[in-house]
Amino acid sequence: MLARDCIARDSLPRLGRPCYDSGTMNTVGMIGLGLLGHALASRLLASGHAVIGYDVLPEKIDALTRIGGTPVSSVADVATRAEIVCVVLPTLASVEDAIVGPAGIVAHGKASSIIVQMSTISPVLTERLARDVAARGLGFLDGPVSGTSAMVARGDGLIIAGGDSSVFERCRPVLAAMLPRVVYIGPAGHATLVKLVANLLVAVHSVAAAEALTMARKAGVDLTRTLEILASGAAGSRMLDVRGPMIVDERFPPQMKLDLFMKDLHLIQDAARAVGAPIPLTDVSERLYAAALDAGHGGEDLSVVVQALAQSRSA
Repeated sequence: MLARDCIARDSLPRLGRPCYDSGTMNTVGMIGLGLLGHALASRLLASGHAVIGYDVLPEKIDALTRIGGTPVSSVADVATRAEIVCVVLPTLASVEDAIVGPAGIVAHGKASSIIVQMSTISPVLTERLARDVAARGLGFLDGPVSGTSAMVARGDGLIIAGGDSSVFERCRPVLAAMLPRVVYIGPAGHATLVKLVANLLVAVHSVAAAEALTMARKAGVDLTRTLEILASGAAGSRMLDVRGPMIVDERFPPQMKLDLFMKDLHLIQDAARAVGAPIPLTDVSERLYAAALDAGHGGEDLSVVVQALAQSRSA
């Protein structure tokens, strides 16, 4: 199936299914309120939806309360109160436990619930979760986000959706409330694979931006002017726009924390091996990111990879 840009509203859901109409404000559950989960929750609240959220960290719960969301005390509480439950968690194990664990969404959700899995996980786990959820009679959508948390907060980036097309149609208005650009790609697992491919480019492009600006810095040229020139010419890229200023300023407030991105890089490497795709540039980039992580920069934005470059010796 060809990818379709799914922004406009089409047909209504089939009779007998819960109606997620673009004119109806729904209660949406959000499990995981980190940088991305918080940004998505804020978009939903701004569009008029009620958001019920849970996170293991009290400060994340407090942040949701401050923007008008409703905190609850467990995943099960979210599952019992929301028809659509979004999962935005940092690890494969936490995603699996939240969805199919004994205290998870499947065990406590409504028969009409839809689970939107928005974390970056493996295609293999995504496909298995889709089968397990369907076997219990709930809806499942593979719905990762391409874009940093800051991009999402301002409505940039996009949601890549995979799964049963009827499930997608039923919750599409809620997805569009999170981000205006929602693209359906095919079966569950395909969206996750495309997200990993997108993150492959994020990894390589960010290292390339760091390498180019490190060369300019070492040469002693005006770095701010250099960035302006690069961004406006043939060398421009989204990652240069997003991470170039951080590299120039040598300040790395996290839009994507390096320690979490390392998980994505290893998922990319695993997926590439599974399909037999060579990824030499990604493999080199992974070693540079790993060096920055080993130097203690895990909590900073992945653009801190420039520190590893600065410490490396030229050939």
